[in-house]
Amino acid sequence: MKINSPQALILLKEGNARFVSGNLAPKDHYAEDRLKLSSGQHPFAVVLCCSDSRVAPEILFDQQLGDLFVIRNAGNVVDDDVLGSIEYAVEHLGSPLVVVLGHSSCGAVTATCQGGELPGHIVDIAKRIRPSVSSNCCIDDNARRHAEHMAQLVRENPIVEHLKVTVVGAFYNLASGVVEWM
Repeated sequence: MKINSPQALILLKEGNARFVSGNLAPKDHYAEDRLKLSSGQHPFAVVLCCSDSRVAPEILFDQQLGDLFVIRNAGNVVDDDVLGSIEYAVEHLGSPLVVVLGHSSCGAVTATCQGGELPGHIVDIAKRIRPSVSSNCCIDDNARRHAEHMAQLVRENPIVEHLKVTVVGAFYNLASGVVEWM
């Protein structure tokens, strides 16, 4: 069954509600899922999120193996590699929805806001985050702003625009488990 973007968003919202309540869907059928998915994948959503170990989209959206095409990096930044992955998912796999998910207490946003000398390639991540941040905002507000800014960059991608893919920003609160939609 083909899922459109409003249906995909509802599935993510319902899954997050199950996660927050602790009433998760059973996941005791991985062996049969692996076998079924070995012939191909049809994820209903792409999720670009931070590589923070506390942010696991399949869990916080209570989804099954094969449901989400997940792209993770520190600070959920958009670069050419990320755009290529998103293009692949929406064009070749038919995913109708892209979610750019920021989160509370993001270390990459914190490091960017604090400024100063950053070692190695961390400076490259900070360069992508810096246009989103405001010195007047707290870390979490800056993380929200950054997620929305990255979502806008994805919206402007020619393939995403041509295919009329829905792109939304979201923010995950580590303490409550709630995903706020922007």
